[in-house]
Amino acid sequence: MSNFEFKLPDIGEGVTEGEIVNWLVNEGDAVREDQEMVEVMTDKATVTIGAPKAGRILRLGGKVGDIVPVGQVLVVIEMGAGAVASAAAPSAVAAAPAPAQKKDDGPAATAVGDIREDLPGMNQMAQRKPAAAAVSPKNGGYFNDKPLAAPATRKLAREMGVDLKRVPPSGPVGRVLREDVERFAVSIKAPTPLIHMPAAEVSVHQAVTLVPRAEPAQPVKRPEIVGPSRQAGDQRVPIRGMRKRIYDNMARSKHTAAHFTYVDECDVTGLKALRERTRAYAERDGVKLTFLPFIVKAVVAALKRHPALNCLVDDVAGEMVLKGSYDIGIAAATEAGLIVPVLRNADRLSIVEIGSELERMGADARAGKIRKEDLGGSSFTITSLGKLGGLFATPIVNYPEVAILGVHEMKRRPVVKDDQIVIGDVMLLSLSFDHRIVDGHVGAAFAREIVDLLEQPERLLIAMS
Repeated sequence: MSNFEFKLPDIGEGVTEGEIVNWLVNEGDAVREDQEMVEVMTDKATVTIGAPKAGRILRLGGKVGDIVPVGQVLVVIEMGAGAVASAAAPSAVAAAPAPAQKKDDGPAATAVGDIREDLPGMNQMAQRKPAAAAVSPKNGGYFNDKPLAAPATRKLAREMGVDLKRVPPSGPVGRVLREDVERFAVSIKAPTPLIHMPAAEVSVHQAVTLVPRAEPAQPVKRPEIVGPSRQAGDQRVPIRGMRKRIYDNMARSKHTAAHFTYVDECDVTGLKALRERTRAYAERDGVKLTFLPFIVKAVVAALKRHPALNCLVDDVAGEMVLKGSYDIGIAAATEAGLIVPVLRNADRLSIVEIGSELERMGADARAGKIRKEDLGGSSFTITSLGKLGGLFATPIVNYPEVAILGVHEMKRRPVVKDDQIVIGDVMLLSLSFDHRIVDGHVGAAFAREIVDLLEQPERLLIAMS
């Protein structure tokens, strides 16, 4: 018999490590070649890795919550004749865990959808729930002699020239968080006073160079955080996996971008009529035409008139990155948490093509097979609460973007037209901006441009490229 050590492969796109979010096999299980073994989350996506060879699982290379670098042994497979024969028998293959039954807690909040029906099923994007297991870092906050940190945190440390081993951690079980790196980078780059010498003490025979005094970097002490007391009947669930990514990203955005929100009203009676007239043409191509493709096109047209909002901010370099492409993120709620699939080059797609892409991404997500290339790299984001849209909300900017559009439920309301009160279809749009980049009047003009395009859809057709 021989053992095969399977190492975490290079997943590409600069990914150097991944977090184990779910084991689909146990030690001692027989596996077939290509049988799904483990789900690993990177900064780009969650991927399912299959068995490279048939055999029996001899050893797992980590627990749920562990960070595994590319090239580290992920699993050891016993490949003896007996193990292979056992793996070939269907009865010996461990069954995949049955999906947990969803509690009937009423309709889930959707982040994408028809203002009644957009992107059907996107809010039911199914993903496996990670098995419950405590994160237990080795060596007090280290894993294989490396500080515990998410892949995005490690990348930030490399970009800022920070040695993670010197950064005081503040996260759970000794994990270094993004804000720890940023705080430490500020502490070591803070200017220090020059050494001053009286001119009389400097002679022509002395080679004196005035240089900054080398002071050891002092870590910035954070105020002690006191968690809630433990009470009988409470249930404590570790924050990890997709929820941990959301946890970190939302805090980073809120603590980095200077948010302000602008809300405006939009009478979409004419848009609703246009959609009713044209939906049959889309259905001939097998596409269900919703309102969202029209909204995407209105956003793209407005971004072309206000290019400073099709922008990313590079806080490390102190630069604005004005994007040359229009890659529109569509925020979507899933059982595992919020994800943002991206419509690439939305300016080059027709309304029907946008509808088709949204349906495809929704189907992929429901099957738990959202593509890596559909995630990350957006330049502007749209989010919607669909039927749970409420009056309005203040969406959080999808950092490092500088603006986000929140779409709320369409309602029948009285509106004034030609000095007459009539019933119209009205929805509110709320846009949040990074005030460091976007001035108030610019944000208001951008919002008004979107409203005008949706209220006069004939203008929208003319503005399309």
